[in-house]
Amino acid sequence: MKPKELAKDIYIVGNSDMTDPKDCSVYILDLGELVLIDTGAGSSVNAIIKNIEGLGLAPERLSTIILTHRHIDHVGGACEFRKRYGARIIIHSLDADAVESGDTSSTGASWYGVPFAPLPVDQKLIDEKASFQFGPHWVVCLHTPGHTPGSISVYLDKDSKRVLFGQDIHGPFLAESGANVSHWQQSMEKLLALNADVLCEGHFGVYQPAGKVAGYIERYLDEYGM
Repeated sequence: MKPKELAKDIYIVGNSDMTDPKDCSVYILDLGELVLIDTGAGSSVNAIIKNIEGLGLAPERLSTIILTHRHIDHVGGACEFRKRYGARIIIHSLDADAVESGDTSSTGASWYGVPFAPLPVDQKLIDEKASFQFGPHWVVCLHTPGHTPGSISVYLDKDSKRVLFGQDIHGPFLAESGANVSHWQQSMEKLLALNADVLCEGHFGVYQPAGKVAGYIERYLDEYGM
């Protein structure tokens, strides 16, 4: 798979096939400044940067990194991106402590065999919903616990489409990561209520139109007996 534009100014620049088998799907938004959603496990930063440049985007414009949850395949590259470009790092407060302390257990770093140094966070989300403006566009971070206590989903409305970044909707639900299936069920109901037109998932691809987005979420609700 190659990096590509998924919707206007929204791109995929990394995943387990494109950059490193350990990576989640990594997305970048070109909203006047660049916003990165998750960063991969860490060893593929150079490959992700090359993909960004290959799309005609200047990585020096990266201003913000939104981390959807604590797991290493999503946060491992954040430190290097910030070191190179000075980007602020945003994560929910309930997952921030594990990241800031370099917890290799609840982040899964030890399971992946990946080193993980403590990562300072610039902004810790505490509310049900937080909105960030980039030019004329608003990016919304919605607290959707379940996979981890501080899991968030990200969405924006652009060109008459609602694009949802629902990383790791599929789980898994591991005790060492603070997972809670009941909380996850409630979170999935929140996502269904968004009526998103496009779903950019954390490992299993991109789904559209709205009917396929809802079908993907509902499939996992059925699988877990909800």
